[in-house]
Amino acid sequence: MANIIALVWDFDKTLVNGYMEDPVFEFYNVDPKVFWDEVNALPAKYMREQKVKVNPDTIYLNHMIRYAREGKFEGLNNDKLYDLGKNLRFYDGIPDIFERTQALIEKEPIYAEYDIKLEHYIVSTGISQVIRGSSVARFAKQIWGCEFIEGPDPNDKSRYIISEVGYSLDNTTKTRALFEINKGVGLIDDMTVNTKIPEEHRRVHFINMVYVADGPSDVPAFSVVNQNGGATFAIYPKGDMKALKQVEQMRADGRINMYAEADYSEGTTAFMWLCNKITEFAERIRVEERQKQARYTDIEPPKHLMG
Repeated sequence: MANIIALVWDFDKTLVNGYMEDPVFEFYNVDPKVFWDEVNALPAKYMREQKVKVNPDTIYLNHMIRYAREGKFEGLNNDKLYDLGKNLRFYDGIPDIFERTQALIEKEPIYAEYDIKLEHYIVSTGISQVIRGSSVARFAKQIWGCEFIEGPDPNDKSRYIISEVGYSLDNTTKTRALFEINKGVGLIDDMTVNTKIPEEHRRVHFINMVYVADGPSDVPAFSVVNQNGGATFAIYPKGDMKALKQVEQMRADGRINMYAEADYSEGTTAFMWLCNKITEFAERIRVEERQKQARYTDIEPPKHLMG
């Protein structure tokens, strides 16, 4: 289990140029700026009117439910979200880099000898069902995101629409997902994030983890990976000076190891850095495995067997 390398991907503005909800807005002809302006105003509104604090990262889920109930997102349910995931527009090189990086490790004989694997994970504050419907889902070992529960449509009792938030992930609780990857939650029977298990016995060591995201909102996740010996990489959209300055400041502050323009095509900085980093990890694992084997073979047998 110690021979697994994990590429952990954020989603919005990391894999797609924008937000995964964009296909929903397009399908229902809803102005995304109006929607997000309304969402951004909700924390102050609820505090002012009801003295209630809300999570600014996930309050958009409630607003989507409101739009569904009001008919602005008519008939929006989990199946529709899955279907709309097929309309996502990814950055160049996606999903090809998922397959290329996996092949780089798993089809190389010197790594196959030690059963070194590479796995992809997606950890997002967006909607899991949209991700599952997208072209990258088949490459992901696991997907973390927000989930909706369905209920009867108040405008048409014969159908179900999104009606409650079943599971939510914000920019801080993404770190929980990293520890679940680390321990193998969902892949190892009876394993939970609170299960006490020494690092050496965990499924994916942090030092074998690369976290890829787009900016300051991912600082908590970047910090967890950095503090535990993994690697961190940020991207910025082409031509976006503000985003470039943000990731450069993060690099200068030691928040990330490296950054590049959001293009994962072969030959780009993003493609080469990620390939180089996972190859470094694989080489380190290979050397460690050889050293272990050497120690085992150098152990002298008991004297009564040497007679």
